[in-house]
Amino acid sequence: MTPIPPRDTDIAPIAAGSFPEGFLWGAATSSYQIEGGVHLDGRGPSIWDTFCRVPGAIVDGSDGSVAVSHRSRMPHDVALMARLGIGAYRFSIAWPRVQPLGSGQVSASGLDFYSQLVDQLLTAGIVPVATLYHWDLPQALEDRGGWPARDTAKRFGDYAEIVGSVLGDRVARWSTVNEPWCSAMLGYGSGVHAPGRTEPAAAVAAAHHLLLAHGFGVDALRATVSAPEPEIGITLNPYPVVPVGDEEADHDAARRVDGIANRIWYDSVLRGSYPDDVLDDIGAVSDLDHIHDGDLAQIARPIDMMGLNYYRRHHVRHLPGASASPSPWPGSPDVEVVDPGRPVTDLLWAIEPDGLVDAVVALHRDYDPPPLYVHENGAAFADVVAPDGRVHDADRVEFLDGHVRACAEAIAAGVDLRGYFAWSFLDNFEWAEGYRKRFGIVHVDYETQERTPKDSALWYSELIRRQTGG
Repeated sequence: MTPIPPRDTDIAPIAAGSFPEGFLWGAATSSYQIEGGVHLDGRGPSIWDTFCRVPGAIVDGSDGSVAVSHRSRMPHDVALMARLGIGAYRFSIAWPRVQPLGSGQVSASGLDFYSQLVDQLLTAGIVPVATLYHWDLPQALEDRGGWPARDTAKRFGDYAEIVGSVLGDRVARWSTVNEPWCSAMLGYGSGVHAPGRTEPAAAVAAAHHLLLAHGFGVDALRATVSAPEPEIGITLNPYPVVPVGDEEADHDAARRVDGIANRIWYDSVLRGSYPDDVLDDIGAVSDLDHIHDGDLAQIARPIDMMGLNYYRRHHVRHLPGASASPSPWPGSPDVEVVDPGRPVTDLLWAIEPDGLVDAVVALHRDYDPPPLYVHENGAAFADVVAPDGRVHDADRVEFLDGHVRACAEAIAAGVDLRGYFAWSFLDNFEWAEGYRKRFGIVHVDYETQERTPKDSALWYSELIRRQTGG
């Protein structure tokens, strides 16, 4: 293939040597958002297939049945990554493509698809980074209670063993669960994500069982991954929390949000305990009887890395009734998230790259974590194809540049940060937003499935070349 030319930019290049040798420069996707092919491989329905059929659940009424046809276009997509010089690819494995019912029978052709993907990546010189769960729970398990049910965590351990046994000879880098806060609090609390339940107690139980699944997954991967120097961990989505206002109630609102967004995950995985104040908060909606003896030790199995997905801060203040149910903050009916008045993305998320520095430096300072990776960072903007056939997404270039510089700042401050993954490699199905919001560094024409690297992809390609000497 013809090499992709570098992009001219007015942004000053980031100095070579700002990142340590071996730093991973990658891109990320998730299975339901890109694969399509929902009827291939004997794949069973996921909670997102079901949720997309609920009137009004998806803004544009779409679903992921076709998405961007990565299931059939995978070799082409890997070749495009190679042309861009992307060094690592973080992908997720669709549980219902591997186990249509979430337990029992395994789809050989489903597993073979991921095996072929791994082989294609390795042949292209791209490091595979596999995520076992990125929100597409088999519907059969939801029908049996979903993540609020303890058995789902056990079934995840079985699934992790199956996948690790097949891919673990070639894949060394693994994340068990992606953004469990979203799965639990958006899926079972506020109901804006699949399965669309609005049950605070169920959200709290789901959070615990997602973490327990992580612990079972770590054990399963330890037993099955034979690739050299395995790295096994979890991917969380930290939100630095800023109180708006000086009242004691405003600071308490920030404490509550920080507890649910950050500390409940960090403390359990890295310390083997839940923060006492968070248990007090969520005790208002749950009796916590889903927490069994030995669970925290299972959740805190030693990990080799932690992935962080950073998009924005939360600026919050106290406002009675502001987050009454349905809410992603169980036990906190008095929290309002406030617009900080910064420039925003197309999703109206404030652009705050300094928040990324805050997140990783605080984690490094307070928890002594294993090596860190930014597993996702990106932004939705209203991209259009220009008359010259290009996508001139200068706003995304500026966004990515600012956050990559934030990574360099964190490293200079002593944080052991070892990789950065742009979200997303491709435009895709953006969950409840459908196809209205584009995060990709590669534009996808959803009618023709034609891929066009945006200016941000060309900028990223040049950044990687400069930083790696490629």
